[in-house]
Amino acid sequence: MYDPLVNNDIGCNATYPNSYWAQHVDTQPDTVTLQQDITTDVVVVGGGYTGLSCAYQLAQRFNREVTVLEANRAGWGCSGRNAGFVLRGTGRLSLAQLSQKFGLDIARVFHQEYSDAITQVRQMIAEGNINCDAQTPGYLKVAHKASLAADFPAQVEFLQRQFGYKAEYLSAAEVKSDYMHNTQAHGAIRFADCFGVNPLALAQGYAAMAQRSGARLYSGSPVTKWQRNTDGGFVLQTPQARVHCKQLVFATNGYTPKGFYPPLNRACLPVLSSIIVTSPLSEQQLQQSGLHHNQIVMDTRALKYYYRKLPDNRILFGGRSAVYGKDAEKAVYPARLLSALKNCFPMLDDLRCDYHWSGWVAVSYDDLPRVCEAESGLFYAGGYCGSGLSFSTLAGVRLAELTMGLALPDLPIYQGTLAPFPLPAFRRLGQQGYYQWGRFKDRFL
Repeated sequence: MYDPLVNNDIGCNATYPNSYWAQHVDTQPDTVTLQQDITTDVVVVGGGYTGLSCAYQLAQRFNREVTVLEANRAGWGCSGRNAGFVLRGTGRLSLAQLSQKFGLDIARVFHQEYSDAITQVRQMIAEGNINCDAQTPGYLKVAHKASLAADFPAQVEFLQRQFGYKAEYLSAAEVKSDYMHNTQAHGAIRFADCFGVNPLALAQGYAAMAQRSGARLYSGSPVTKWQRNTDGGFVLQTPQARVHCKQLVFATNGYTPKGFYPPLNRACLPVLSSIIVTSPLSEQQLQQSGLHHNQIVMDTRALKYYYRKLPDNRILFGGRSAVYGKDAEKAVYPARLLSALKNCFPMLDDLRCDYHWSGWVAVSYDDLPRVCEAESGLFYAGGYCGSGLSFSTLAGVRLAELTMGLALPDLPIYQGTLAPFPLPAFRRLGQQGYYQWGRFKDRFL
């Protein structure tokens, strides 16, 4: 499997992974490979949520001439491989942690930005008439230990009092009676505005919207090298053509190839997340498990599990995977996820795994993303830390605004570049150490 810390070549026109999502999309965007030299105002490198949202905004809102260069296919990277969780937030810091770090006033601006991100996704789905199997809203943050549930009422009160957000506390008994018979659910906080989608269908919908707005989208067109011109613009080389542009946007995030743009590569730790989708639940299994809802669910482990019931009554279940790309397809990882699922729902012991795939998420050093002009005329967004579906859509909006010289909300994530990891060559040794600590913490603390 492609590994951003190992490979300089991301591939060209690769097919989608054999995922549940790829088997449940209606159509694919009508794109072509770039075969002749062109000149354009803005080039966006990367055809995921960030790049496609940015291209749509540039073409539709600002009437810019914009070209998207995608090495493989629209949504081939994380945008088409994730769990489809439209969450409130990004990075890995809660509003309480943001309040401690930056103060309550800044945390409230973060809260508004997170609301705007979800609104932006909903607006794109409506404007584009995107058939992405958007499910009934609701997200359950589940305590996997009783000791962790003890603080949930205070967390809910904090959100209601300081942010006016109507989160809901659910006791273990309420989780069992109203949502599921998960033996490791000891209480939950319910967030009412989050929801699940088919993420690949959403990405393809964004691609169609960008194209209808006038953006040019080329698949199978990896950027093999690029440089700045003497006039301050840029020239990019693809396998068959060159592109000249005035402004350049990198929307590659966790899939940025090694050596492509070292300041971005050194500032992100690509982490594999792995997902399984089970066989459909029978009516008896639905009754036994109590899964009569489509809420998205994530637990409180350091190495989190996340899951939801899909429209055809299968269970999607995900968590951390291999450290290196070469190990991503090993059978131990889907087996481990299926075992964890059955530990939560022992009444589903005869479920089998029908799909398994993995994808990279980009973890930043300070657990927060950045949307920035890294140098004159060159912009990027990245470091979503695995919570990027909604925010990456809004990040595309903010990138488009940056290229137009507009002011962004007064937040730290818009006020500088991603900080490089100390000793970046040893990032994965640190990751392995964290995984060992996380397993110990989740089991014993």
